[in-house]
Amino acid sequence: MGTVSGQRRELAAAVAGTALAGALALSAGGQTWVTATVARPEPLPPTTAELGGSSLAPLVSAAGLLLLAAAVALLAVRGAGRWAVGLLVSVAGGVLAWSGLRPLVTDVDGSVVAALGPGTRAAGLTTELSPGWPLLALVAGVVAVLAGLLTVLRGRGWPGMGRRYERAPADGAGDAAAAPARPRSDEDRALDAWRALDRGEDPTESATETR
Repeated sequence: MGTVSGQRRELAAAVAGTALAGALALSAGGQTWVTATVARPEPLPPTTAELGGSSLAPLVSAAGLLLLAAAVALLAVRGAGRWAVGLLVSVAGGVLAWSGLRPLVTDVDGSVVAALGPGTRAAGLTTELSPGWPLLALVAGVVAVLAGLLTVLRGRGWPGMGRRYERAPADGAGDAAAAPARPRSDEDRALDAWRALDRGEDPTESATETR
C-alpha cells in the first residue's frame, strides 16, 4: 500500500507541476514584456507601443496550452503513452524556458522591430523591458522540465485514472456467477405444466422423463 500511495503522490506532483507550468506560461504570455518608443521626424511626436509575450515570444503561449493539455493526458494514459507525454512536457518546458531567458540575456530590439512590422527602424527605437514576465516564463519552463523528467523516469509504474472502476464489473459478474440457483418450488412446476398445455404438450410426460 505504501508503494501505491507513493506512486499516486508522484503522479499528483507531475500533473500539478505540468498544469502549474501551463498556467504560468499563459499568464506571462498575456502580459506586457516591452514598452517600445519610436521616434518620428519633427514635428511628429514619438509613438509608444506595448508588446506582450505573445508578440515577442509566441511559443510561450503555445507551450502553455500544450502543457495544460498534457496535464490532462497524464491522467488518461498509462505505460509507454505516459512516458511519451512526459517527454513532450520536458521538450515544451525547455522551449518555454529558453523563450523566457532570451529577452533577459539578449538585445530585444530586433524582436521589437520584427513585431512592430516594416517601416520601424532600430536607430529611432527605445525599449524598456519588464523582466518579471520573462522570468516567470523561465520559471514555468523549469517546472515543466522537472515534471516531465519525473514522468519519464517514474511514470510507467504509476496507476491509471480508471483502474478501480475497471475491476468493478468483473467483480459484479463473478458474484452473479457464484450465486447459487434458487430451488424450484411447486408453483414453478405448476407454471411449467400450464405452459406445456399452452404449447399442446402433455405435462405428465415431461414430469416422467424428469424423474
